[in-house]
Amino acid sequence: MTLHETASSATAQLLTGPALWPAQAHTPSVLGRQVVITRGEGSYVFTSDGRRLFDGTAGLWHANIGHSNPELAEAAYEQMKQLETYHIFARFSNNKALALGERLAEISPIGRSKVILNSGGSDAIDVACKLARRHWQREGRGSKKIILSREFAYHGLHAYGTSIAGLEFNREGYGTESLVPETARVSFNDPQQVAALVTEIGADNIAAIVTEPVQGTGGVNPPAPGYLEMIQKICRENDILLILDEVITGFGRLGTMFAAERYGIDPDLVTFAKGITSGYAPLGGVLVSPRLWEPFYIDSPHTPVFRHGATYAGHATAAAVALRHLDILEREQLIPRVKELEVILRTEFDLLARRRSAVVDVRVAGLLGGITLADHLKAEQICDDLIELGYIARPLRGNTLQVSPPFIISDQELRLFVAAIDQAVLERDNR
Repeated sequence: MTLHETASSATAQLLTGPALWPAQAHTPSVLGRQVVITRGEGSYVFTSDGRRLFDGTAGLWHANIGHSNPELAEAAYEQMKQLETYHIFARFSNNKALALGERLAEISPIGRSKVILNSGGSDAIDVACKLARRHWQREGRGSKKIILSREFAYHGLHAYGTSIAGLEFNREGYGTESLVPETARVSFNDPQQVAALVTEIGADNIAAIVTEPVQGTGGVNPPAPGYLEMIQKICRENDILLILDEVITGFGRLGTMFAAERYGIDPDLVTFAKGITSGYAPLGGVLVSPRLWEPFYIDSPHTPVFRHGATYAGHATAAAVALRHLDILEREQLIPRVKELEVILRTEFDLLARRRSAVVDVRVAGLLGGITLADHLKAEQICDDLIELGYIARPLRGNTLQVSPPFIISDQELRLFVAAIDQAVLERDNR
């Protein structure tokens, strides 16, 4: 068989493969070697071919209380028996969405915040960016349209999230530099460059700066000392709104309820998702400061309307799951537990970096870690090797391994996870 015939045969096999299109994948590289998860239990998941894998990434950063928690299953079941959901448009609402709104306002890092609910992080970013622009239009400052975001940033893949992505591969191939044109990127760690760009563009043209407190998909990059504080100062001095994307960091991942508390930041808007339900139901939203929401609440026929909302915004079952999940976080003291685990993770990472020259950098913030490997090792290959050892990690930008296990992990499980990474690096380095 010729090389052309072999390639044609391989393509034919791919074309007749599963109907489900894999997400975020170079499709030919994954079809035929996908790991099919059939169930979960605590910090572990099980595959269709009988393997038990430690979930070292908590799914996509979300399974904070582990998998298949019966209490959350019961919350969803009981709610569905009463009411699966009802929309929250205009005069209508449902009791669980209202209750969740009050609960979130109580724990919000923004005083007197209002809560916009939707179905996930990408939805939340779209709403936050639109609200930032709507705010300035309502204020009569129509030139303030540009949304600044950071190099290496990830904010979901809806139109706005794609437009403000700092990962260029998520922006390419759509026929224009940005789906939403009024966007620009700033340095991910140099506040002086941010200040210079604000001056260059002109503060009167900038609506908001949006940032992850700790960059996730961009390589697990905690903020450089003083970076977030300087970004906040730039925003305040130039009358620019500050949007914190806490889709990954919210609800305990950094050892505080929100990263805003850990870093002492006072944002205008906070987006959230993932950790609000530990992934047990698709739910996200935006916490909104009084500066933005009060003008839409004035008792007047001339009060404007902010056109947000989707069919499943305020979904009653998702809200019931979120409320029960917040109960578990509090009752089990899982957020203080993250602070204890951070110490262990930092210690184990430091030891790993000293042992292995192929580990060129390690970064930790809460129960969120990144391991950057030397160029001769590939993060994708190490992740494949880890699966064979019974562990799941994830390759990220910058040849980085993602480490973000569930909060319920034991001290020993965390040490064994890092030991497995050590083994995979050593064995691959010796080949």
